[in-house]
Amino acid sequence: MLPLEGLKVVALEQAVAAPFASSRLADAGAHVVKIERPEGDFARGYDTAAAGQSSYFVWLNRGKHSKTLDLATPPGKAELAELIAGADVLIQNLKPGALARLGFDLTQLHREHPRLISCSISGYGEDGPLANRKAYDLLIQAEAGLCSLTGGPEAPSRVGISIVDIATGATAHSAILEALIRRGITGEGACISVSMFDVMADWLAVPLLNHEGGTSPTRVGLKHPSIAPYGVFYPLSGPPILLAVQSDREWRVLARDFIGDPEAADDPRFATNLARVANRAATDALVGAAFARRDWQSCVAMLDGIDIALASVNDMAALSQHPHLRRVTVDTPGGKVSFPAPAPRILGESRQLGAVPALEPATPH
Repeated sequence: MLPLEGLKVVALEQAVAAPFASSRLADAGAHVVKIERPEGDFARGYDTAAAGQSSYFVWLNRGKHSKTLDLATPPGKAELAELIAGADVLIQNLKPGALARLGFDLTQLHREHPRLISCSISGYGEDGPLANRKAYDLLIQAEAGLCSLTGGPEAPSRVGISIVDIATGATAHSAILEALIRRGITGEGACISVSMFDVMADWLAVPLLNHEGGTSPTRVGLKHPSIAPYGVFYPLSGPPILLAVQSDREWRVLARDFIGDPEAADDPRFATNLARVANRAATDALVGAAFARRDWQSCVAMLDGIDIALASVNDMAALSQHPHLRRVTVDTPGGKVSFPAPAPRILGESRQLGAVPALEPATPH
Protein backbone atom coordinates (compact mmCIF):
# COMPACT_ATOMS: atom_id res chain seq x y z
CA MET A 1 0.00 0.00 0.00
CA LEU A 2 1.31 3.42 -0.91
CA PRO A 3 1.51 5.96 1.94
CA LEU A 4 -1.13 8.37 0.61
CA GLU A 5 -3.64 5.87 -0.77
CA GLY A 6 -7.16 7.08 -0.02
CA LEU A 7 -6.14 10.73 0.06
CA LYS A 8 -8.20 12.89 -2.30
CA VAL A 9 -6.56 15.94 -3.87
CA VAL A 10 -8.14 18.61 -6.06
CA ALA A 11 -5.51 20.53 -8.02
CA LEU A 12 -6.66 23.74 -9.68
CA GLU A 13 -3.32 24.21 -11.35
CA GLN A 14 -1.28 25.04 -14.40
CA ALA A 15 2.36 25.42 -15.45
CA VAL A 16 5.01 23.98 -13.09
CA ALA A 17 5.02 24.88 -9.37
CA ALA A 18 1.64 23.51 -8.30
CA PRO A 19 1.80 20.50 -10.67
CA PHE A 20 5.19 19.62 -9.15
CA ALA A 21 3.63 19.47 -5.66
CA SER A 22 0.57 17.47 -6.72
CA SER A 23 2.64 15.07 -8.84
CA ARG A 24 4.56 14.01 -5.74
CA LEU A 25 1.30 13.40 -3.89
CA ALA A 26 0.10 11.30 -6.84
CA ASP A 27 3.37 9.33 -6.82
CA ALA A 28 2.65 8.43 -3.19
CA GLY A 29 -0.79 7.08 -4.01
CA ALA A 30 -3.07 10.09 -3.63
CA HIS A 31 -6.03 10.37 -5.99
CA VAL A 32 -5.30 13.70 -7.70
CA VAL A 33 -7.97 15.33 -9.84
CA LYS A 34 -6.35 17.98 -12.01
CA ILE A 35 -8.80 20.69 -12.98
CA GLU A 36 -8.07 22.04 -16.45
CA ARG A 37 -9.69 24.90 -18.32
CA PRO A 38 -11.47 23.89 -21.56
CA GLU A 39 -8.33 24.65 -23.61
CA GLY A 40 -6.18 22.71 -21.14
CA ASP A 41 -3.21 23.53 -18.94
CA PHE A 42 -1.08 25.87 -21.04
CA ALA A 43 1.97 23.76 -20.12
CA ARG A 44 0.62 21.18 -22.57
CA GLY A 45 1.90 23.47 -25.32
CA TYR A 46 5.40 24.27 -24.04
CA ASP A 47 7.21 21.88 -26.41
CA THR A 48 6.85 18.56 -28.22
CA ALA A 49 9.91 16.78 -26.81
CA ALA A 50 8.18 13.84 -25.07
CA ALA A 51 6.60 11.58 -27.70
CA GLY A 52 5.18 14.67 -29.38
CA GLN A 53 3.93 16.13 -26.10
CA SER A 54 5.20 18.75 -23.69
CA SER A 55 8.13 17.52 -21.61
CA TYR A 56 6.95 19.67 -18.70
CA PHE A 57 3.41 18.29 -18.83
CA VAL A 58 4.49 14.66 -19.09
CA TRP A 59 7.00 15.02 -16.25
CA LEU A 60 4.65 16.80 -13.83
CA ASN A 61 1.25 15.23 -14.46
CA ARG A 62 1.84 11.50 -14.30
CA GLY A 63 -0.65 9.61 -12.18
CA LYS A 64 -3.31 12.33 -12.19
CA HIS A 65 -6.89 12.35 -13.43
CA SER A 66 -7.73 15.30 -15.67
CA LYS A 67 -11.10 17.00 -15.32
CA THR A 68 -12.05 19.80 -17.68
CA LEU A 69 -14.28 22.45 -16.12
CA ASP A 70 -15.43 25.83 -17.34
CA LEU A 71 -15.42 27.76 -14.09
CA ALA A 72 -17.09 30.72 -15.75
CA THR A 73 -20.34 28.70 -15.78
CA PRO A 74 -22.62 27.70 -12.88
CA PRO A 75 -22.38 23.96 -13.74
CA GLY A 76 -18.57 24.16 -13.72
CA LYS A 77 -18.58 25.89 -10.35
CA ALA A 78 -21.08 23.39 -8.95
CA GLU A 79 -18.90 20.48 -10.02
CA LEU A 80 -15.80 22.07 -8.48
CA ALA A 81 -17.71 22.65 -5.22
CA GLU A 82 -18.66 18.98 -5.15
CA LEU A 83 -15.06 17.91 -5.73
CA ILE A 84 -13.76 20.18 -2.97
CA ALA A 85 -16.39 18.90 -0.54
CA GLY A 86 -14.95 15.42 -0.90
CA ALA A 87 -11.29 16.43 -0.90
CA ASP A 88 -8.60 16.22 1.73
CA VAL A 89 -6.30 18.67 -0.06
CA LEU A 90 -6.92 21.61 -2.39
CA ILE A 91 -3.96 22.97 -4.34
CA GLN A 92 -4.35 26.08 -6.47
CA ASN A 93 -2.08 28.54 -8.23
CA LEU A 94 -4.56 30.99 -9.68
CA LYS A 95 -3.77 34.68 -9.37
CA PRO A 96 -4.36 35.93 -5.80
CA GLY A 97 -8.05 36.65 -5.30
CA ALA A 98 -9.15 34.74 -8.41
CA LEU A 99 -10.48 31.74 -6.50
CA ALA A 100 -12.58 33.99 -4.25
CA ARG A 101 -13.94 35.84 -7.29
CA LEU A 102 -15.06 32.48 -8.66
CA GLY A 103 -17.07 32.01 -5.46
CA PHE A 104 -14.58 29.86 -3.53
CA ASP A 105 -13.32 32.07 -0.73
CA LEU A 106 -10.79 30.04 1.25
CA THR A 107 -11.94 31.33 4.62
CA GLN A 108 -15.48 30.18 3.86
CA LEU A 109 -14.25 26.86 2.46
CA HIS A 110 -12.36 26.13 5.67
CA ARG A 111 -15.42 26.99 7.77
CA GLU A 112 -17.46 24.54 5.73
CA HIS A 113 -14.72 21.88 5.59
CA PRO A 114 -12.59 22.20 8.75
CA ARG A 115 -10.41 19.17 7.86
CA LEU A 116 -9.52 20.59 4.46
CA ILE A 117 -5.87 21.39 3.76
CA SER A 118 -5.54 24.11 1.14
CA CYS A 119 -2.30 25.28 -0.42
CA SER A 120 -2.24 28.45 -2.51
CA ILE A 121 0.84 29.08 -4.65
CA SER A 122 1.50 32.55 -6.00
CA GLY A 123 4.29 34.81 -7.16
CA TYR A 124 4.42 37.24 -4.26
CA GLY A 125 1.85 36.00 -1.74
CA GLU A 126 -1.65 37.14 -0.89
CA ASP A 127 -0.74 40.68 0.13
CA GLY A 128 2.09 43.18 -0.15
CA PRO A 129 3.03 45.71 -2.85
CA LEU A 130 3.56 43.14 -5.64
CA ALA A 131 0.78 40.70 -4.75
CA ASN A 132 -1.15 41.38 -7.96
CA ARG A 133 1.82 41.27 -10.31
CA LYS A 134 2.09 38.31 -12.67
CA ALA A 135 5.02 36.09 -11.81
CA TYR A 136 6.84 33.36 -13.71
CA ASP A 137 10.02 31.46 -12.96
CA LEU A 138 12.55 33.67 -14.73
CA LEU A 139 10.84 36.85 -13.52
CA ILE A 140 11.30 35.74 -9.91
CA GLN A 141 14.90 34.68 -10.60
CA ALA A 142 15.49 38.27 -11.66
CA GLU A 143 13.39 39.99 -8.98
CA ALA A 144 14.91 38.02 -6.09
CA GLY A 145 18.46 38.60 -7.31
CA LEU A 146 19.29 35.02 -8.28
CA CYS A 147 20.32 36.10 -11.79
CA SER A 148 22.90 38.45 -10.28
CA LEU A 149 24.71 35.39 -8.90
CA THR A 150 24.35 33.17 -11.97
CA GLY A 151 26.61 33.13 -15.00
CA GLY A 152 30.09 34.50 -15.54
CA PRO A 153 31.57 37.90 -14.69
CA GLU A 154 30.46 39.42 -17.98
CA ALA A 155 26.66 39.15 -17.55
CA PRO A 156 23.91 37.74 -15.31
CA SER A 157 22.09 34.61 -16.44
CA ARG A 158 19.10 32.45 -15.66
CA VAL A 159 19.54 29.12 -13.94
CA GLY A 160 19.19 26.52 -16.70
CA ILE A 161 16.06 24.88 -15.27
CA SER A 162 12.83 26.26 -13.78
CA ILE A 163 14.49 26.41 -10.38
CA VAL A 164 11.97 28.80 -8.77
CA ASP A 165 8.96 26.77 -9.85
CA ILE A 166 10.54 23.50 -8.77
CA ALA A 167 11.69 24.90 -5.42
CA THR A 168 8.22 26.34 -4.81
CA GLY A 169 6.53 23.07 -5.68
CA ALA A 170 8.85 21.15 -3.38
CA THR A 171 8.21 23.65 -0.57
CA ALA A 172 4.45 23.36 -1.06
CA HIS A 173 4.71 19.57 -1.05
CA SER A 174 6.55 19.53 2.28
CA ALA A 175 4.10 22.04 3.81
CA ILE A 176 1.14 19.88 2.74
CA LEU A 177 2.73 16.77 4.25
CA GLU A 178 3.36 18.67 7.52
CA ALA A 179 -0.30 19.73 7.55
CA LEU A 180 -1.42 16.15 6.94
CA ILE A 181 0.67 14.97 9.89
CA ARG A 182 -0.81 17.67 12.11
CA ARG A 183 -4.32 16.84 10.95
CA GLY A 184 -3.71 13.23 11.89
CA ILE A 185 -2.94 14.42 15.42
CA THR A 186 -5.42 17.28 15.91
CA GLY A 187 -8.07 16.68 13.26
CA GLU A 188 -7.62 20.25 12.03
CA GLY A 189 -7.03 21.30 8.46
CA ALA A 190 -4.74 24.12 7.35
CA CYS A 191 -4.73 27.09 4.99
CA ILE A 192 -1.24 27.29 3.48
CA SER A 193 0.18 30.05 1.30
CA VAL A 194 3.51 29.67 -0.51
CA SER A 195 4.98 32.44 -2.65
CA MET A 196 7.69 31.94 -5.25
CA PHE A 197 9.47 35.08 -4.09
CA ASP A 198 9.55 33.92 -0.46
CA VAL A 199 10.93 30.52 -1.46
CA MET A 200 13.72 32.04 -3.51
CA ALA A 201 14.53 34.67 -0.86
CA ASP A 202 14.86 31.84 1.67
CA TRP A 203 17.19 29.93 -0.63
CA LEU A 204 19.27 33.09 -1.13
CA ALA A 205 19.91 33.56 2.60
CA VAL A 206 23.65 32.85 2.37
CA PRO A 207 24.49 35.35 -0.40
CA LEU A 208 22.18 37.91 1.22
CA LEU A 209 23.90 37.54 4.59
CA ASN A 210 27.28 37.86 2.89
CA HIS A 211 26.13 41.05 1.18
CA GLU A 212 24.80 42.50 4.41
CA GLY A 213 28.04 41.47 6.11
CA GLY A 214 30.04 43.58 3.69
CA THR A 215 31.14 40.98 1.14
CA SER A 216 28.54 41.14 -1.61
CA PRO A 217 28.93 38.06 -3.82
CA THR A 218 29.84 38.36 -7.48
CA ARG A 219 29.36 36.03 -10.44
CA VAL A 220 32.25 33.60 -10.64
CA GLY A 221 30.99 31.09 -13.22
CA LEU A 222 32.03 27.53 -12.37
CA LYS A 223 33.77 28.54 -9.16
CA HIS A 224 32.53 28.60 -5.59
CA PRO A 225 32.33 32.12 -4.17
CA SER A 226 33.41 31.08 -0.66
CA ILE A 227 35.73 28.10 -1.17
CA ALA A 228 39.03 27.60 -3.02
CA PRO A 229 40.18 25.65 -4.86
CA TYR A 230 36.68 24.86 -6.07
CA GLY A 231 36.30 25.20 -9.82
CA VAL A 232 37.12 23.85 -13.28
CA PHE A 233 40.64 22.77 -14.21
CA TYR A 234 42.04 21.49 -17.50
CA PRO A 235 44.16 18.34 -17.81
CA LEU A 236 46.90 17.95 -20.40
CA SER A 237 44.35 16.08 -22.51
CA GLY A 238 40.71 15.09 -22.12
CA PRO A 239 37.65 16.97 -20.81
CA PRO A 240 37.72 19.51 -17.97
CA ILE A 241 37.37 18.44 -14.34
CA LEU A 242 35.58 20.30 -11.57
CA LEU A 243 37.59 20.00 -8.36
CA ALA A 244 36.29 20.73 -4.85
CA VAL A 245 38.53 21.06 -1.76
CA GLN A 246 36.32 21.53 1.28
CA SER A 247 38.79 21.68 4.16
CA ASP A 248 42.34 22.68 5.05
CA ARG A 249 43.11 19.00 5.69
CA GLU A 250 42.12 18.18 2.12
CA TRP A 251 44.26 21.06 0.88
CA ARG A 252 47.31 19.60 2.62
CA VAL A 253 46.65 16.21 0.99
CA LEU A 254 46.19 17.83 -2.43
CA ALA A 255 49.38 19.88 -2.06
CA ARG A 256 51.44 16.88 -1.03
CA ASP A 257 50.03 14.11 -3.22
CA PHE A 258 48.70 15.82 -6.35
CA ILE A 259 50.39 19.19 -6.70
CA GLY A 260 53.66 17.71 -5.46
CA ASP A 261 54.51 20.77 -3.35
CA PRO A 262 54.21 19.91 0.37
CA GLU A 263 55.40 23.40 1.30
CA ALA A 264 52.24 24.87 -0.24
CA ALA A 265 50.25 23.17 2.52
CA ASP A 266 51.60 25.62 5.13
CA ASP A 267 52.30 28.60 2.90
CA PRO A 268 50.45 31.56 4.52
CA ARG A 269 48.84 32.35 1.14
CA PHE A 270 47.20 28.92 0.97
CA ALA A 271 47.12 27.35 4.46
CA THR A 272 43.50 28.28 5.21
CA ASN A 273 40.41 28.52 3.07
CA LEU A 274 40.09 32.25 3.80
CA ALA A 275 43.68 32.74 2.57
CA ARG A 276 43.09 30.62 -0.54
CA VAL A 277 39.97 32.59 -1.43
CA ALA A 278 41.83 35.87 -0.92
CA ASN A 279 44.60 34.51 -3.17
CA ARG A 280 42.32 32.63 -5.55
CA ALA A 281 44.32 33.45 -8.69
CA ALA A 282 47.56 32.11 -7.19
CA THR A 283 45.76 29.08 -5.71
CA ASP A 284 44.12 28.21 -9.02
CA ALA A 285 47.38 28.70 -10.90
CA LEU A 286 49.16 26.24 -8.58
CA VAL A 287 46.40 23.64 -8.94
CA GLY A 288 46.02 24.29 -12.67
CA ALA A 289 49.70 23.61 -13.30
CA ALA A 290 49.37 20.21 -11.62
CA PHE A 291 46.41 19.34 -13.89
CA ALA A 292 48.28 20.50 -16.98
CA ARG A 293 51.03 17.92 -16.35
CA ARG A 294 48.66 14.93 -16.55
CA ASP A 295 45.97 13.56 -18.83
CA TRP A 296 42.34 13.19 -17.74
CA GLN A 297 42.60 9.53 -16.71
CA SER A 298 45.68 10.16 -14.56
CA CYS A 299 44.08 13.18 -12.86
CA VAL A 300 40.89 11.29 -12.02
CA ALA A 301 42.75 8.22 -10.78
CA MET A 302 45.06 10.26 -8.55
CA LEU A 303 42.30 12.43 -7.10
CA ASP A 304 40.03 9.45 -6.45
CA GLY A 305 42.98 7.69 -4.84
CA ILE A 306 43.50 10.50 -2.32
CA ASP A 307 39.73 11.03 -1.80
CA ILE A 308 39.49 14.52 -3.27
CA ALA A 309 36.05 15.42 -4.63
CA LEU A 310 35.69 15.91 -8.38
CA ALA A 311 33.10 15.82 -11.13
CA SER A 312 32.96 15.68 -14.87
CA VAL A 313 31.54 18.81 -16.50
CA ASN A 314 28.77 16.98 -18.35
CA ASP A 315 25.99 18.00 -20.70
CA MET A 316 22.56 16.45 -21.34
CA ALA A 317 24.04 13.92 -23.75
CA ALA A 318 26.30 12.68 -20.96
CA LEU A 319 23.44 12.62 -18.43
CA SER A 320 21.33 10.60 -20.85
CA GLN A 321 23.98 7.85 -20.78
CA HIS A 322 25.17 8.34 -17.19
CA PRO A 323 25.70 5.07 -15.28
CA HIS A 324 24.03 6.52 -12.15
CA LEU A 325 20.88 7.72 -13.92
CA ARG A 326 17.78 5.85 -12.74
CA ARG A 327 14.75 6.03 -15.00
CA VAL A 328 11.02 5.43 -14.83
CA THR A 329 8.69 4.89 -17.76
CA VAL A 330 5.15 6.21 -17.87
CA ASP A 331 2.29 5.76 -20.28
CA THR A 332 1.14 8.89 -22.10
CA PRO A 333 -1.43 9.54 -24.82
CA GLY A 334 1.50 9.71 -27.27
CA GLY A 335 3.17 6.50 -26.09
CA LYS A 336 5.63 5.50 -23.39
CA VAL A 337 8.07 8.12 -22.12
CA SER A 338 11.16 7.49 -19.97
CA PHE A 339 12.60 10.17 -17.69
CA PRO A 340 14.63 10.39 -14.45
CA ALA A 341 13.11 8.56 -11.50
CA PRO A 342 12.00 10.50 -8.40
CA ALA A 343 14.86 10.75 -5.95
CA PRO A 344 13.40 9.12 -2.79
CA ARG A 345 13.98 5.38 -2.61
CA ILE A 346 12.23 3.26 0.03
CA LEU A 347 13.73 -0.07 1.03
CA GLY A 348 11.63 -2.98 -0.18
CA GLU A 349 9.28 -0.79 -2.21
CA SER A 350 9.18 -0.30 -5.96
CA ARG A 351 6.70 2.27 -7.24
CA GLN A 352 5.11 2.36 -10.65
CA LEU A 353 4.09 5.87 -11.67
CA GLY A 354 0.65 6.44 -13.13
CA ALA A 355 -0.16 7.46 -16.67
CA VAL A 356 -0.25 11.02 -17.99
CA PRO A 357 -3.84 12.06 -18.67
CA ALA A 358 -5.17 13.23 -22.01
CA LEU A 359 -7.22 16.42 -22.11
CA GLU A 360 -10.82 15.33 -21.87
CA PRO A 361 -13.47 17.42 -23.58
CA ALA A 362 -15.61 19.49 -21.26
CA THR A 363 -18.88 17.88 -20.22
CA PRO A 364 -21.77 19.63 -22.00
CA HIS A 365 -24.38 21.20 -19.74
